[in-house]
Amino acid sequence: AGRTGGQAMSVAHFAVGDRVQVRNLEVEEGLAGHMRAPVYCRGFTGEIERFCGIFGNPESLAYGRDGQPAQPLYRVRFRQIELWPDYRGAAADTLEIEVYQHWLKAS
Repeated sequence: AGRTGGQAMSVAHFAVGDRVQVRNLEVEEGLAGHMRAPVYCRGFTGEIERFCGIFGNPESLAYGRDGQPAQPLYRVRFRQIELWPDYRGAAADTLEIEVYQHWLKAS
C-alpha cells in the first residue's frame, strides 16, 4: 500500500490479460453487508480487460467512512457460458464488469 496526498491507497497487483477469480468474501471470510461484486460472478474466473484507476473503497464509503485505503478497480471479462451453463448464445459471448482488487485473486 502507498500514500498519496495523505490518503492510503493499495498498489495495483494485476495487469491486462491476467486471469483472476472473483472472491466470495461472504463465504471465505463470513462478511455480510454492502458488497460490490455481483453474486453471479463470485467464485468464477475471468481475464483483466483493463485497469480503471484507484478509487475509494465502496464498502467503506457506503457506511459513511472515508473509503480508505483506496482500491484499484479493474474491468474483468467473463465468458457467459462459464457464468451460466444454460446460456444459449454464442460460445464467444462475453460479459465485462468492474471489480475492485480486494475482491480478486490470481487464478
